[in-house]
Amino acid sequence: LPMIGFGQQTYVPDDNFEQILINLGYDNILDDNVLTANINTVTSLYVGNHSISDLTGIEDFTALTDLHCGDNNLTSLDVSEATALTTLYCYSNQLTNLDVSQNTNLIDLDCSGNPLTNLNVTGLTALLWMYTDFCHLTSLDVSTNISLEELDFEMNQISSIDLSNNTALSYLYCTFNQLTSLDLSLNIALEFLMCRDNQLTCLNLRDINQQNMTGLLTYNNPCLYCIEV
Repeated sequence: LPMIGFGQQTYVPDDNFEQILINLGYDNILDDNVLTANINTVTSLYVGNHSISDLTGIEDFTALTDLHCGDNNLTSLDVSEATALTTLYCYSNQLTNLDVSQNTNLIDLDCSGNPLTNLNVTGLTALLWMYTDFCHLTSLDVSTNISLEELDFEMNQISSIDLSNNTALSYLYCTFNQLTSLDLSLNIALEFLMCRDNQLTCLNLRDINQQNMTGLLTYNNPCLYCIEV
């Protein structure tokens, strides 16, 4: 009797997610499964704004470099197998936890608009751009993200941050936090600073190249009497 072979299947329980895969030509029937061989070489995936609640199956997209899954209803996201990821946009979901410890090639990370209370990015030394605004963060350690050029953590609850190792930083957005101090003495490449609506009492900008500055917003810091330039 002839042997009939069936390729390995990847479980995709969310119909909205699977429908996108069908639309992209990676699947052909809505049955909660997709042929693994059809997705394990995909490098870019755009599934934003499609009411996806469950991204189970993404773990078999092992060649992904770009994942855009923002504006969905995700409560969890497993990108541990996508070790080649350089871009991850998962903004405007319901994520309470995001593990990017295996994504050491990340260059661009946007997880804004999620109820994250903590975020560990200590292994992401290649990171250039990071956006964590409108989360619930009380602290953020960027001491090992030495390549950072743009950092946005507006609308959080952060009271202090160490930017001394981020000497390449050009754009800093930290409005609506609880910062009482902000040491920018080593951030001499800074071009744009938004630090309004904090609790700052003094801001030293003397070491920053004033000719490079294109924007500075410092108001609504109730005791900000000292701006040294």
